[in-house]
Formats: sequence, C-alpha cells, structure tokens
Amino acid sequence: MIGALIGDIVGSVYEHRRIKTTSFPLFSAHSRFTDDSVLTIAVADAILHGRAYADSLKVYARMYPNAGYGFNFFQWVFSEGTEAYGSWGNGSAMRVSPVGYAFSSLEDVLFEAKKSAEVTHNHREGIKGAQAVASCILLARNGHTKDEMKAFVEEQFGYDLKRTCSEIRPNYSFDVSCQGSVPESIICFLESDDIVGAVRNAVSLGGDSDTMACIAGSIAEAFYKKIPRDVVESAKACLTPHLRGILEEFETQYGIFEAFD
Repeated sequence: MIGALIGDIVGSVYEHRRIKTTSFPLFSAHSRFTDDSVLTIAVADAILHGRAYADSLKVYARMYPNAGYGFNFFQWVFSEGTEAYGSWGNGSAMRVSPVGYAFSSLEDVLFEAKKSAEVTHNHREGIKGAQAVASCILLARNGHTKDEMKAFVEEQFGYDLKRTCSEIRPNYSFDVSCQGSVPESIICFLESDDIVGAVRNAVSLGGDSDTMACIAGSIAEAFYKKIPRDVVESAKACLTPHLRGILEEFETQYGIFEAFD
C-alpha cells in the first residue's frame, strides 16, 4: 500500500502545475498527502478492523477535511445518509489498493473492489476502474508477467493498453474519470522498470498527477516488491502519526515490499 501513498505524495506537487517530463524532484517542501492517501488508508482501516467501507471513508474524510476531495464526494461525506451518487470518477480506483493486498483470490478481490467502490462510485465505470487496479495488484503479487496482466485487463475490462506513454503524453490533459485515467495509469506501470519509474511516468502525462501516480505506484509496489528506503521514509515523513500508524499496521499484516538502500 505504501506505493499508492508514494505516488500520491510525489504527484501532489504537480496536480495543479502539470508537467510533461519524467525529470523532476520526487519530494520537495511542498509535497503533501492528499485525499488519495487519506481514503486509501480509510479502506485499509476498514479491512483491518472490520468496518463498513462507507463508515470508514466518512470518518477519515471528516478527520482530514482539507485533503482536496471532489465536490460530490465532499457533499456525501457530510450528508446524513450513505447513498451512492453514481460517480465514474477515479476516486474509486485510487483508494482500492488495500483490497488488492489483503485478499488472495481473484473472486474475492473483484467482489471487495466493487464493494469498496460502490458506496460512492456505483457507476459501472467507477466499479470497473477499482476492479482493474485491484486485479492488477493481485496478479502482480502472484508473480504474473506484465504481458499476462495486460492481456487480463484488456480482456476483462476492455481497456486499451496498447498505447505508450510517448503516444499518450503530447495530447493528454486533466481527466478525473476512471475510463480516461485508469488505463493510462496502468500503462505507466507497464512501461516502468521500478516503482519510481512508474510514478515518474504517471506524473509526466500531465493529467490528474497525484491520483494517476497513486494508481501506478500501487501496482508497481506489488510487481517489483522493492522500494528505495529513502523514498519510503520521505513519504512517511509527510504523513500524520495517525495515518502512518494505520499504514504500518496494514504493512505488518499484508505488506510484501522490501526497502533497500
């Protein structure tokens, strides 16, 4: 799960200052966690402690109200009920990574990804985006090759993964839809050599940088299983003690990555 948070924090600087290059500082004084990290940890907390996804998302968003949520989600968070609002946005995909790490069968991962998404994102594209990301994480955990992962996602979800980052980058713009950002985020992972490369690719497209890097980073962690220690520590330093505590509890139970110097 730390891969998702690394991507979010690295991408946070470039969400409103979009760039078209992979050459940029990973961390700066302006790096911060956003709603992507908060809601990813909310899903992890729900899994760890048996909470309903909707309840955990609301608790965390109210605890960190200034993390940069979308308008509809923010309205939902402070509403009385928990009725979903039909979103096809990429929020369902950026928060789903704990599902891919905590469940061990494809059937369970698809079910839980749908369950975690549909409390807000009950549009078919919102559900599909979450399922695609969680499935990639499970396949990567289980040692599948990139070609096998690519073929599965194209067949199961109908995403076009034949493009390259170089082909996408010139004309790509900010897109918060699952259908317009999840395939591109997966491609950023497929073209990478390590987790840092996946995050750099995602930021370099010049789109919804924190969310796309969050998605690419979450899959890359599962596939490469190694992350530079300084990158892990820099990301953790941006978290509150509370968020860091839930992250470390989840990593203790479900984590697979190894930090290296």
